[in-house]
Amino acid sequence: MFTGIIQGTGTVLSIVEKQSIHTLQLQLPNTTHLETGASVSIDGVCLTAASIQDSVVDFDVISETLARTTLGQLTVGQQVNVERSLKFGDEIGGHLLSGHVMASGILHSKIENGEGIDYTVLVPVNVRKYVMEKGYIAVDGISLTIGEVHEGTFSLHIIPETLRLTTLVDKEVGDAVNLEIDSTTQTIVATVERVLEEKRS
Repeated sequence: MFTGIIQGTGTVLSIVEKQSIHTLQLQLPNTTHLETGASVSIDGVCLTAASIQDSVVDFDVISETLARTTLGQLTVGQQVNVERSLKFGDEIGGHLLSGHVMASGILHSKIENGEGIDYTVLVPVNVRKYVMEKGYIAVDGISLTIGEVHEGTFSLHIIPETLRLTTLVDKEVGDAVNLEIDSTTQTIVATVERVLEEKRS
């Protein structure tokens, strides 16, 4: 489990394309007590540490994950958001996340607003029912609160500290981002849909 509170950014050192997987070699901001087999969120995607040498960690990524997330678009030298998995007793500053990305969204607009930046994100049709004003969403693994929702897009108002700690500041219009809706919202929507369906039948 993760909280969406990004602990820093990592750097893609190499990408090795194999027959059924890609091995991503990343330099992480902190590998203290990180062990082989541990879970790490990379741009919101839960990956398993396959090998560790100092601050350099290898992750094996299957084809389905590469196709369903932005990890398949990574290039050497690119920065990624990093969060270590939640430990018992840790403070939950964001919201609970599994690292299972539901879909990719597209940055629709980017406007500087004082020291912060306002974004709008275009959401795939199958995810729109979960997107509601003031709800939670993870964008590239970052726990954020949804702003206004209009015609398949939602807005984000990003503060300077989030821009400093994450890769959002480098995102441009047209870039893809990983989206994960919190499990509570998914459960509520599924329950309401089931109750309405039962009433109609």
